[in-house]
Amino acid sequence: MDVGNEFGFVQTYLPQHIIAIRLLIAAVLGAMIGFEREFNTAEAGLRTHILISVAAALFTILAFEIYHTIEPGGANGPQADPIRAVEAVTAGIAFLGAGAIFRAGGNVQGLTTGAGMWLAGAVGLSTALGYYFIAFGVAVLAVIVLAALRALAHNVIDPQKDKTKRS
Repeated sequence: MDVGNEFGFVQTYLPQHIIAIRLLIAAVLGAMIGFEREFNTAEAGLRTHILISVAAALFTILAFEIYHTIEPGGANGPQADPIRAVEAVTAGIAFLGAGAIFRAGGNVQGLTTGAGMWLAGAVGLSTALGYYFIAFGVAVLAVIVLAALRALAHNVIDPQKDKTKRS
């Protein structure tokens, strides 16, 4: 008797504990990026970046699970292309990121937030595929770019701009 199937559990290509670990890592790395946004802006922050990273990881895992469950049918049989799912995930995240960008007067705002959201999705994708070192390195690089270059821009390049915004 297969108890798992009676309750709706499906056999997966990847062991389920590996899937859970990958989703958790995606959440942690998305949180790294989102924390910087949350700490320094009122724009999309911690929760948004975690959700984007985990969603991207989940969609990627599901795409490859589907790919491994479909029997190859040759030229006329069922075929699966997991790259299509990856493309759909990136397009969806780009749509969310574009929604964060707006124009106020002569200024465009939200570009960095949109880019951060897109990057959080890429971190989720790479985590789902098992590229932990790359995902971690990119998340660290994102935090460095967001935090360090913010300080450089506000304190060295244009310190007056920051003072006029606070007024």
